[in-house]
Amino acid sequence: MPSVIHWFRRDLRITDNSALHHASLAGIPVIPVYILSDWKGQHSWTGPNRQQFLCGCLESLSKNIGTIRGKLLIRRGGAIQELKRLIQETDCRAIYFNRDPDPFGKKTEEELETLCAELQIDCFGHDDVALHGPEEIYTQSEKPYKVFTPYSKNWLSLDKPSPLPKAGELNTPGGLSSEDLPTLTTWDLPESKADLPEPGEKAARKRMNAAVSGIIRDYSDLRDLPGEEATSRVSQDLRFGLISIRTLYKKISEELKNSRGGPRSSIETYIKELAWREFYFAILHHFPDVLHEEFNADWRGLPWETPGEKFEKWKLGETGFPIVDAGMRQLLKTGFMHNRVRMITAMFLTKDLHIDWKLGESHFMQHLNDGEIASNNGGWQWSAGTGADAAPYFRIQNPWTQTARYDPHGRYVKKWIPELRDIDPKKFQSPPPTGEKLAPDYFPPCVDHKQERENTLKIFKKHKGN
Repeated sequence: MPSVIHWFRRDLRITDNSALHHASLAGIPVIPVYILSDWKGQHSWTGPNRQQFLCGCLESLSKNIGTIRGKLLIRRGGAIQELKRLIQETDCRAIYFNRDPDPFGKKTEEELETLCAELQIDCFGHDDVALHGPEEIYTQSEKPYKVFTPYSKNWLSLDKPSPLPKAGELNTPGGLSSEDLPTLTTWDLPESKADLPEPGEKAARKRMNAAVSGIIRDYSDLRDLPGEEATSRVSQDLRFGLISIRTLYKKISEELKNSRGGPRSSIETYIKELAWREFYFAILHHFPDVLHEEFNADWRGLPWETPGEKFEKWKLGETGFPIVDAGMRQLLKTGFMHNRVRMITAMFLTKDLHIDWKLGESHFMQHLNDGEIASNNGGWQWSAGTGADAAPYFRIQNPWTQTARYDPHGRYVKKWIPELRDIDPKKFQSPPPTGEKLAPDYFPPCVDHKQERENTLKIFKKHKGN
């Protein structure tokens, strides 16, 4: 029987899914397939948290596909080899997929287009991950933006695409082989110890609705306070495609139309955060070497220190800087870190410990449940002072004063560092006397921030002068 294939990637939903929607309109049965990567053990770009969440999302997706007369096939191996094998097992007329924003996925897409041409079947790639793709927004001189503000003005001025309806019936043919749904043992990974959010499309829509109707109305005032539950917490849902960016934007826009004053300003601020996400997609698209080197050529070849004991203390949340340690422990225990604290911890690693941002980038990707290659890279290079529209190298955040500004009552610090729960939060806002601890079972500061700030300025100035 003639059929088409829908290749699931980072679009694990049946509602407002561009490629799946168009595949279901083909008029012949649809074979939905997800191809598991075949690496085992530790991976530099993912880990137990994200893979466990993926497992739950695939289980949910499999059930949802069953509601539209479909069956999700699970295959494992190289994507091109497995798709070729599936094409040869069926009378496949076309492959539908949603395009990936990172260079690894794009290389696979090029190989797939070549394969489909060789096998003389149609290949339909759809833009689904962003409201505006990297090829839609250029400067007046037809060059990609390198600065966010003019990019965002252009982005905000464009009409946004509308959501698509739920996919129609798939009528997947029977008799096709499939592996079992994955578990962490599929990749020889240990069980995740993090308290992860509920996976699946239904749970993601619930989080989205709660955020749009409540949290983002105070977003401007509270988003930088890590001790408050004041961010949308849908980043992992966008990362895995459990909700569509089109659906999210439409709901936010409807809320914006009915809002005035502070709530309206907050919603507009939140929308600009969506533009930041797509700005970093565009940077990665046009400048893929940012994954391997500094975006700003002036800072390539900086003399980073060899990671050692201090790097291990940073990873474990044992630096003796409360706001830094709270963030690193939140990451380990939940697979999430508040965005303000991501900046603080990243700048501490690069400017206080003088350790290469690429090592921190990899550590975050191994633990973040919402690990997005483009945004993570953009955030790390911003903090290091090496990226697109980055903080200048001489802007070095002081962890003590950052605590005073964003966690003055110590709510965040005390939540994640039990050793400090009985300590006056004012003591988190300045370093203790040299050699002393904030609490008997807590760590003394591993460095002197004032001294390391001066060292950083010297390092960057010397490098710039060479």
